[in-house]
Amino acid sequence: MAMKIIWAAAIFFGGWLLSYLFGRQLAFNFMTAYPMIKKMRAQDPDLIAPGADKYTNISVVVCVISLLIVSFIVVRFCRLYLIISFFIGVVSALVMYLPHLKITERGTFDLFCSAYSRFVPDDELRTAMYEREPKKIRSRLRDMGLDTSIIPTFPG
Repeated sequence: MAMKIIWAAAIFFGGWLLSYLFGRQLAFNFMTAYPMIKKMRAQDPDLIAPGADKYTNISVVVCVISLLIVSFIVVRFCRLYLIISFFIGVVSALVMYLPHLKITERGTFDLFCSAYSRFVPDDELRTAMYEREPKKIRSRLRDMGLDTSIIPTFPG
């Protein structure tokens, strides 16, 4: 009985870790990256390079394949109580992290800016995004004659 509990706990952690690594990234891509790329392109088609789409698409494919492979292995080779434990771990990680993946969260905004600054052709805007400075980003967008409403405001 003790070994069953240990295995259930280990596979729960495995599910949680899988969800944290790949599920969270997949959710980030759909909840943050794609919408921000779309908003930036709506402002100016040349504001962000086409490589941003390719980068995000590759990330989505890798995450989906990883999630499917590990989930298949667990479902195929584990007993029911381990499968349930695994998926409880997956769901618990998603419940913990999904509310924080909105672009209006400072950490998520910083993550987007860090990852996608390399796809911005304008030097000043790219630098402002790399430095994760919303005020500088808004200022540069204003100088370019673009709408600054796509950049969230953060207190402090």
